Amino acid sequence: MAMEFEERLRDRDAWSIGDGCSAERVLGLLSTKTVFLVIRECFYGTTRFEDFVARIGASAPAVSRALKQLESAEVVARAPYQEAGSRARDEYRLTAAGEDLLPVFLSLMQWGDKYLQGGRPPLSFVEAATGRTTRVGVTAEPVPETASDAIEIRLNPEWQGD
Repeated sequence: MAMEFEERLRDRDAWSIGDGCSAERVLGLLSTKTVFLVIRECFYGTTRFEDFVARIGASAPAVSRALKQLESAEVVARAPYQEAGSRARDEYRLTAAGEDLLPVFLSLMQWGDKYLQGGRPPLSFVEAATGRTTRVGVTAEPVPETASDAIEIRLNPEWQGD
């Protein structure tokens, strides 16, 4: 099974998009496990540097590099905050470009749930208002999108932990 090329692209030796490939550029951005896990944590509501380090289990320098990489790509943005009696610090929030990674994140989770978790993943993602399971799929029809703040994450009661 493979996608079909239009006539002028069928001779694949006659053309190349090289590093202009969008998939190659996305993989360059999401080049490390830490970068992807920072995005996961943003969707889970993590905003503060020390919380990213603790939840991801990566070193502070690795998390710092990941946040800088995502910030330079405008996937996350800094927002200052200050707790009483403490110095001002920055927290990190997804931008519109970051929010647009939701289907990428969910599709990778969905694939992992099916093929790496034996269909019994630890978490499920449901539409908060209805409890219906969210799914990512390829469609030619326009379908309404669900924003991350409309998704509830639930513990799967069938999960048997490692």
